[in-house]
Amino acid sequence: MAEPYRKTNFFDVWEMAWRTITGNRVRSLLLILGVSIGVTTLLAIFTIVNGLSSRIRDDVVSANRPYIYVTRFSGLGGQDPDELMRRPQLLPDSIEVLKNTAGVELVDYQVSNGEGMVLKYREEKTNFVQAFGSSEFFPYLFSIKVGEGRFFTAGEITARERVCVLGYGPAKDLFPKRDPIGKTLRIFGKPYRIVGTMQERGHIIGAMGENYVCVPWTIFEKDGLHAGIEDRNIALGVFPGYELDEVISNVVGSLRQLRKLRPGQKNDFDVIASETYGELIDKVTGGIALVLVVLSSIGLLVGGIGVMNIMLISVAERTREIGLRMAVGARRKEVLLQVLVEAGILTGMGGVLGICLGYLASYGMTQLLRFPLEISPVVTVGATLFSVSIGLFFGLYPANKAARLDPVVALGRE
Repeated sequence: MAEPYRKTNFFDVWEMAWRTITGNRVRSLLLILGVSIGVTTLLAIFTIVNGLSSRIRDDVVSANRPYIYVTRFSGLGGQDPDELMRRPQLLPDSIEVLKNTAGVELVDYQVSNGEGMVLKYREEKTNFVQAFGSSEFFPYLFSIKVGEGRFFTAGEITARERVCVLGYGPAKDLFPKRDPIGKTLRIFGKPYRIVGTMQERGHIIGAMGENYVCVPWTIFEKDGLHAGIEDRNIALGVFPGYELDEVISNVVGSLRQLRKLRPGQKNDFDVIASETYGELIDKVTGGIALVLVVLSSIGLLVGGIGVMNIMLISVAERTREIGLRMAVGARRKEVLLQVLVEAGILTGMGGVLGICLGYLASYGMTQLLRFPLEISPVVTVGATLFSVSIGLFFGLYPANKAARLDPVVALGRE
């Protein structure tokens, strides 16, 4: 007497699916490779764009601590250009007022003229550099470290001394094998003594972010504003413990009072937090990332179509086997589950391989381009589940086709 058909459990289904996979190794490896390429592309793009966003954010914000920026206009758009150009400059009388504003720790007054220049020392010369005037707090507020020498002092600013601090670019160009400290450069046609140089920032825009020379703002007013476009801005450090929005409100109130603006009158200046620039960068790079991820997902969809084709071939090759199983008592859902598990295993393996290759490619690119590598556990798990779901979705049709086979017809197939 024949033994009754034993109900198949999940482990039996897994074992049968694995035997089928290992029995067709070349076909299985090609499917795994196709899925892994799609996952690799998707994950690498996501990781690299995230690293790029973080790098741009850090370079634009350019500070370890949040700060407040006061300017004639922010450049963020949405304002009348004619009205912006009529706004008065932020004159030095703002410094003392802002120093006494609640929550303000440091005040960096900055003056520039929008002009580039070429600096020379003996036979050496620089590329175009941007000269600007600042206070002694510039390196602290923007987290740029002094390399050799020192930054100029409050006393040198008050005395309008012709001293300067070179950015990493001009220091390297002019003094490749010399000590620059104490040397004299002609800036604005006047002799300036070098008191320090700045360390390399490794800015994303390369040498452009390193090519600058900084002088006391008081002497810049005298020597550097004879031509060009005058531009005056103020950067403010915030005391620990103060809310940024609270300090911004205090700053706005102090400047409105200084400028005697009546209630209801619009501000003739802009006050923004450093984080605002970071949020703007996140919006721009986030949109780019979304487009790239959607485009790269097409690769996974192509892989999913490959899964469907291979599973259809697999079902066709095993028609007699499936018919025999159903003839001895296997239920349709067991046949359906076997094909789905087979597709899920293949795409899951492709997903795991793709994650490894994706992070390996991301590491190489971030090291080459000097971006931070950000590994997200959520994205890693999500990529794995997504690859498996692709297999289950595209394997559903072949599985359903196998489950609906008539055992009598299937047993008659060659």
